[in-house]
Amino acid sequence: MSDRIAVLVPCYNEEKTVEKVARDFMEALPEATVYVYDNNSTDRTYEIASSLGERVVVRKEYRQGKGNVVRSMFRDIDADCYIMIDGDDTYPAEHAREMCDYVLNDGFDMVIGDRLSSTYFSENKRMFHGFGNKLVRYLINKLFKSDIKDIMTGYRAFSYDFVKMMPITSSGFEIETEMTINALDKRFNIKEIPINFRDRPEGSVSKLNTFSDGMKVLRTIAVMFKEYRPMVFFGAIAWLFIIIAICLFIPVFAEYVNIHEVPRFPTLIFSLICGVIGAISFAIGVILDVLVKKNKQDFIIRLNILSSKKNK
Repeated sequence: MSDRIAVLVPCYNEEKTVEKVARDFMEALPEATVYVYDNNSTDRTYEIASSLGERVVVRKEYRQGKGNVVRSMFRDIDADCYIMIDGDDTYPAEHAREMCDYVLNDGFDMVIGDRLSSTYFSENKRMFHGFGNKLVRYLINKLFKSDIKDIMTGYRAFSYDFVKMMPITSSGFEIETEMTINALDKRFNIKEIPINFRDRPEGSVSKLNTFSDGMKVLRTIAVMFKEYRPMVFFGAIAWLFIIIAICLFIPVFAEYVNIHEVPRFPTLIFSLICGVIGAISFAIGVILDVLVKKNKQDFIIRLNILSSKKNK
């Protein structure tokens, strides 16, 4: 049995805010079921969430990390529309109805709550978080030719098709970056709406480490760019080595023309090696690009089958 709307709340040590978040979204979406997944909290998060009544379903996810929690949520829960929200009370429930309507009535697959166009930079008190958000936004929009304003927001709405076809591989806070890139690559219908953002209440502590988690996000972007745009990725490497090979080979060849000897054999050998590496990189890019295009075709077929089964 599936829900009309499922509110997904991944939680780790959110005893100060989980009750308010759940109640706010139950009030904003009276028909929704709220799912709180506790991720090995050491405080009273699980106990508090379990006391909120039958409209709140509380489960445990023992594999640490937000990506692991969301993966389990997507696998376990069936709904026509999903709202994903952090359990820290930084996102107001007042936008939930509008986001659901875009999914249920207008056919969007992912609705992104855009913090960066509203109150984020005035409310956020954590140093370097604003810079990190801007950097990630710039890289993804540049690499994937998009215009997404907020890549790392934790406030999103999803369609059933997107949830069931989303191959989550990340384990931590890279999950938002992975979902955004996958949606762009698979050409899902994306909508952004500005939302209000407020900083965590006093006594509530962020679990996001600016530097270590930031590096994981950047690594995720690099890996997914290589996997989703292999011709561009390996083509750039190929051209780099080919240019190096040409720059090294031309002086050696000029000396050979003038004196009919090759006085710099190491340079010649290194230039040939660079040329071979460039050719191999180009060939890898071509092969992987064919595989990626074939995978996209298979994805569309699977998505069509899933949609037809859902509509029966």
